[in-house]
Amino acid sequence: MIYFLLASCILTFIFLYIYQDYFVKNNYYDKINLRSSHTTKATRVGGISIFSSLFIITIYLYFQTNEIFDFSLFIPLGILALIGLYDDVYQLDFKLKFLFQLIVAKIIIDQGIYFTSLGGLFGIYEISYLFSQPLTIIFILTIINAHNFCDGIDGLAITESIKAFIITILLINYTDIRGITFITYLLVLPLVILYYFNFRKKNKVFLGDSGSLVLGALIAISIITLSSYNQINREEIDIISLIFICYLYPLIDMIRVVFIRLKNKKSPFIADRNHIHHLLVSRGFSHIVSTLIISSTSLSLQIIIYLLITN
Repeated sequence: MIYFLLASCILTFIFLYIYQDYFVKNNYYDKINLRSSHTTKATRVGGISIFSSLFIITIYLYFQTNEIFDFSLFIPLGILALIGLYDDVYQLDFKLKFLFQLIVAKIIIDQGIYFTSLGGLFGIYEISYLFSQPLTIIFILTIINAHNFCDGIDGLAITESIKAFIITILLINYTDIRGITFITYLLVLPLVILYYFNFRKKNKVFLGDSGSLVLGALIAISIITLSSYNQINREEIDIISLIFICYLYPLIDMIRVVFIRLKNKKSPFIADRNHIHHLLVSRGFSHIVSTLIISSTSLSLQIIIYLLITN
């Protein structure tokens, strides 16, 4: 395991510099507009660098016939990475992007990853495949877009990704189901490395849609897998509580923002600066401080929810 962790870090470094150099030479910078929270030039190569690192390791494992994790997961993740990369460079229409997300959600379900129980929510435990499909699709789309929504200031989406992965690993009691734990281990350290590139003043690197979409999908897959195998101290936890234990802030913020947009008779897909992280920055907090406030507060609430449910 340690060799793969080191390889993922080294490869991420290499790809970051390769993609950064290519994007800078071709002037593929993140556009600065009224909604932007940054004023310096930055590229959106963080996500595709991490995905490329994971892809190379997967290719190596494939030719070594060492299927540590389910290689078929790279079909939906690869689609999201490519769609996100195209959007990072050329700006993809949100309707077309949503359509690809829908296709990816269906592929994930067809690979056997879907909710099988509501964990006692409304007194319901096992659910039929017919009901599970639309429920799982809605959930996957929600998590993917919630993660994309929270990628608005430096460090926030990275921190929420790391939190979600660590929480699901801990809750699953180190039992690696479908190799999800192995994948998340390979992602956590490169995400930590990305902090440096994300927070620096010059030649900044953002996660980008190629990163937020892939990470959002992996978080959704982790939560679904966790719920399906019921590994949380051998206790049933209803699905809503489980979701909030694993992934609180991005969901709360997205629900809040969508409600505000609909109330103002605006499209929920049109970006604005009504997110909680934008409000903190507008009040004079730095990106680092805003990220710390949001992530520490949400983590405290997640722990409280878990303790209340399990005790």
